[in-house]
Amino acid sequence: MMCVHVEPETTQIALLEGRTLVEHYVSRASDDATQIDGNIYRGRVQNVLPGMEAAFIDIGTPKNAVLYRGDVRYDKDDIESGASATQPRIEEVLRPGQTILCQVTKNPIGAKGARLTQEVSIPGRFVVLVPDSTAFGISKRLDDSERKRLRKIVDAVRPKGHGLIVRTAAAGASADELRNDVARLVSQWEDISAAAGKGQGAALLSREPVTAVRVIREELNREYRAVVIDDLALFEQVRDYVGAVNPELADRVEYFDPTEEPLPVFERFHVYEQLHKALSGKVYLPSGGSLVIDRTEALTVIDVNTGKNVGTTNLEETVYRNNLEAAEEVARQLRLRDIGGIIVIDFVDMEIRENRDKVSSALRAALARDKTRTQIFDISELGLVEMTRKRVSEGLIESLSTICEVCEGRGIVFSDSDL
Repeated sequence: MMCVHVEPETTQIALLEGRTLVEHYVSRASDDATQIDGNIYRGRVQNVLPGMEAAFIDIGTPKNAVLYRGDVRYDKDDIESGASATQPRIEEVLRPGQTILCQVTKNPIGAKGARLTQEVSIPGRFVVLVPDSTAFGISKRLDDSERKRLRKIVDAVRPKGHGLIVRTAAAGASADELRNDVARLVSQWEDISAAAGKGQGAALLSREPVTAVRVIREELNREYRAVVIDDLALFEQVRDYVGAVNPELADRVEYFDPTEEPLPVFERFHVYEQLHKALSGKVYLPSGGSLVIDRTEALTVIDVNTGKNVGTTNLEETVYRNNLEAAEEVARQLRLRDIGGIIVIDFVDMEIRENRDKVSSALRAALARDKTRTQIFDISELGLVEMTRKRVSEGLIESLSTICEVCEGRGIVFSDSDL
């Protein structure tokens, strides 16, 4: 289920599997300049750096965004040098002062600006429209029979000159539902394209909907038993949206009246207590082991300990069972804390190679439920797993905290008398 808690300055969204919190989102009114993933802009090229194969683009945010060579779209006739190379240099495609249409693929984080692409995509409920493209695809999470059924429908509703990607949420969708979704997206693209031609400066052309609606668009399917919202205005907005795009699920959107309920929504569904645990650097496993999660600017390190887990048979079996538990919990914590970038997991050493392989497989299986793209390598002889998880926005801790002004985030305060 999904719980949405609205306060004057923030909106928090919790996704639960059973009673377990698996994902958490925070949206603030001040996030307009930082939570911009998916927004479409008319950008103005500020400068081009051939040595970095990148260009800095003014999109009207405090920091210029960056557009890398691999994300540039171009017409061969527009290349300044006239070269016919299959991969022209970025300075041949872009020049300072040029106006381009672009979309944010990664929020600005810390000192880094947003990342852009010119391969614009517009997500709908069942499909993603890729304008002026030949792209075509169907979610690999769907089974073969469903993929074949959807391919026949999409071949009939696919708009001329545009690409389509069919989402996992399209499972069971009818031809009319897909056709209406495509028509709505094409109309939205026509409005964006028209607005892009009406000016030269940086401008926002299309904003992603509010976080609650965006999460529901990405997440809501027949597996959800309820979406509980404690704000009447947002409840009506979400109910109308779900009623328009997926009427059969509209009755699962429920209003949680805080004036009649004895407990706030996040307390009623045990979200707060799980959030407090997720902000801790230590996570306890059911059998007595623990995880210690340490985040740095360069990477995140997760140390697995047996702790109070002393087992019953022998050391290898105890360590193996502890590591299996840890693999499942690591995958959950990565989703819940929204940890991205390089991650190193230090499992307790196992002597038997087969046990290491089973733990590695368990970690991969647990990460398969994570929609954020991950890349994982096998357990090394030192018991370490190296992996990456795509970083789209700031993590849970950053979204709920500010840097300490005294120690500047280092966690230590120097003694004045010794300096």
